[in-house]
Amino acid sequence: MLNLIVITGVSGSGKSTVLKTFEDLGYTAIDNFPVRLLRSYIEEIQESMEISKLALTMDIRDKYFLEEAPKVFKALKKDPIGFEVIFLDARTEVIIMRYNQTRRFHPLMKQKSLSLEEAIKKERELLKEVRELASVFLDTSEFNVHQLREEIFKRYQQRKDLIKPLIQIVAFGYKYGVPPEANFLFDARILPNPYFVPELKDLTGRHKKVKDYLLSFEITKEFLKYVEDLIIWLVENYFKEDKRFLSIGVGCTGGRHRSPAVVDFIAETISEKFPEVEVFKSYRDIEKDVLHKGG
Repeated sequence: MLNLIVITGVSGSGKSTVLKTFEDLGYTAIDNFPVRLLRSYIEEIQESMEISKLALTMDIRDKYFLEEAPKVFKALKKDPIGFEVIFLDARTEVIIMRYNQTRRFHPLMKQKSLSLEEAIKKERELLKEVRELASVFLDTSEFNVHQLREEIFKRYQQRKDLIKPLIQIVAFGYKYGVPPEANFLFDARILPNPYFVPELKDLTGRHKKVKDYLLSFEITKEFLKYVEDLIIWLVENYFKEDKRFLSIGVGCTGGRHRSPAVVDFIAETISEKFPEVEVFKSYRDIEKDVLHKGG
């Protein structure tokens, strides 16, 4: 079976780095692939059986991309192949800095005589429909090249079959901002905070002592029951709509204690209930600001 990754998004957000990373993961990698040729190319490689993993970057450099991509992507989601669209973006000031460092021109600066900031804003507007069809959204603002490669390796190195539904559960700290890729957010700040227990302060939510502490409170058990029941309902219904990816964020103050523990609790329940679903756990802020006040 063919596993196909389409990498798209805002110019300057790291598409080239992600494509090269997939090449290192054994994918046949092609940059700036024309959207009008995608269906015929897929048919050709399926007949030859020579390629099983394919990664492509597709974006506004192709003049037909904005018009054709939405209908092509919708059709591919119904095909019996593993298919994911990764949409990359970054904060405007970060993209501007990257362009200034490389001294390159944004594609829309040449086409429409716009300033760099205007071109970035315009591109986001043009890509709205494509972004809505993406399986995975990744904000690369906080990544350098090496960290972005590591993130892709972490997410895809062990994945063999992209046709399986994937649930991503992200632990984060509200003080660092909510994860923009999350479809649903849960706030774990209602739970007792292990940060204020001296023997737990320097541990993380992945440690058994922290988990045991949280589970010793009735409110934690009630919280998990409500959250897990809702997620189970979501899983049972979400993937009926040709959606193979669901991202869930669990936040606490700093992302070090409560949210990582809750992510582990939820992931265990989902894996037991739905063994056919791949579960990917991410602890976005677990090592940030170890001496922060609150967890």
